[in-house]
Amino acid sequence: MSCCSANISKKVRSHCPKCDEPCLNMSSHTLLHQVQFPDNQKITQDDYAFCPNHLCHVGYFSPSHMIPKQKLRAFKESQKAMLCYCFDISEHLYQSALESGTFKPIKEFVIQQTKLASCACETRNPSGRCCLAHFKDMEKSYGHR
Repeated sequence: MSCCSANISKKVRSHCPKCDEPCLNMSSHTLLHQVQFPDNQKITQDDYAFCPNHLCHVGYFSPSHMIPKQKLRAFKESQKAMLCYCFDISEHLYQSALESGTFKPIKEFVIQQTKLASCACETRNPSGRCCLAHFKDMEKSYGHR
C-alpha cells in the first residue's frame, strides 16, 4: 500500500497549545524517525499531533509532552521550507517552476514515484503525510490547474 493512500488518519485531534493551529494525529512510527537522538528515546506512549504552522516552534505535542521543531531531523537538516521531503523538493524550487511554467515534470516525477511506492512520507515528512495535496495547493495559488 502506498504511503499516500487513505490508511493514515486525517482526523483533527486538537489545536496546537502555542499557536492554536488545527493539528492532525501522528503515528509513533513517524515520531521515532523524526525526533533526533537521544530525544526519540524519551517518546512516551501517548496521542501525539503535529503542528503544521511553519512559524510555530512546536513540532509534536501530546497532553503531557511537547517536542519543539528544533529537535526534529527535518528541521535540523534543512532550514528551507520543504514541499516534498521524500525527493528533496523545496517550496521555493516549485514556486520558481510554477512561475517559469516548468512545474509539470517535477509533479509528474513525484506522482510516478508515489505510484511505484518509492516515497517514504510516513518517515521522511514530519507530518507523516503525503505531499501531493500541497503541490495542488501551490498550483491553485498560482492559477494553474
